[in-house]
Amino acid sequence: MEPLPELYEIFQGEVATVTDYGAFIKIPGCRKQGLVHRTHMSSCRVDKPSEIVDVGDKVWVKLIGKEMKDDKLKLSLSMKVVHQGTGKDLDPNNVALDQDERKKRTFRDYTSQKITLEAVLNTVCKKCGCKGHFAKECFMQPGGTKYSLIPEEEEEEEAAAGHGGEKKTSLAAEPSKKRKK
Repeated sequence: MEPLPELYEIFQGEVATVTDYGAFIKIPGCRKQGLVHRTHMSSCRVDKPSEIVDVGDKVWVKLIGKEMKDDKLKLSLSMKVVHQGTGKDLDPNNVALDQDERKKRTFRDYTSQKITLEAVLNTVCKKCGCKGHFAKECFMQPGGTKYSLIPEEEEEEEAAAGHGGEKKTSLAAEPSKKRKK
């Protein structure tokens, strides 16, 4: 096994090949090469890596990732976090690298998840105890009037039919009572 640099170690390597998606850098002291993806070449957008580096150039790189894939060790390198003139680490706490990783993880496919809207109608507010809204949406003042969903017309008709002859007076009084619950 050849001695490989430690994770987040900075070293100077030579550009072996340049591709459309990045450049392969020879790691000094071993036969391995690491890839500097075009997104890690500069803090600016890089469309053609051949405009940034040429074969044989010496560049400062930082080892940002090691991955075993199909019994091969793949090394990820970055040029944008290292000053190319002095080799000084521009991101000593790896904050920029963490931000790049988070940006990659935020794009997920949520299309398979279903949202059921009727669940809100069946909820009970923990603040006021009424149905149809959550506590964070509740606008009830402490000791004030409680508000809940207005009952359907069918429910009002059933309630009115139950009282018999007092239909006219109870219909006018009952909806106001239900609204103020």
